[in-house]
Amino acid sequence: MEENIKELEAKQYIVVNIGQEQYGIDIKYIDNIVRMQRITRVPKAQHYFKGVINLRGEIIPVMSIRLKFGLEPDEFDNGTRIIIVKLDAQSAIGIIVDEVKEVVSLDESMISKVNTELDEKNNYLSGVGKHGDSLISLLNIQGVIND
Repeated sequence: MEENIKELEAKQYIVVNIGQEQYGIDIKYIDNIVRMQRITRVPKAQHYFKGVINLRGEIIPVMSIRLKFGLEPDEFDNGTRIIIVKLDAQSAIGIIVDEVKEVVSLDESMISKVNTELDEKNNYLSGVGKHGDSLISLLNIQGVIND
């Protein structure tokens, strides 16, 4: 019975690679995962906005997390994906990741909060999850997109 309660408290995260790091995105915000496709540039957009894509008739802005975090520019290969994130029912945004790894369930005991003074990337991280031997930086996807 206690195991069932723990299962309810666990959140699911999709684990992605961005550069050399593993990041987790709360699965409740993920609408879709699509292969890399042609991105139409938009003039005078922020440097980390790559442009827009047409996904089944919906125009979706696409953002490079690498550029937003000040990392080296994206290198597109067969593993590159665009994750379509929806913070609310209306707006969708695509974020480019190097690779989608897996879905993991983490409960509160497996997540450490981040000291916000140490998080120079404003409030881009909500915590660090421990999964097996690896650490997964959990993205505060609202902070990343709304900044």
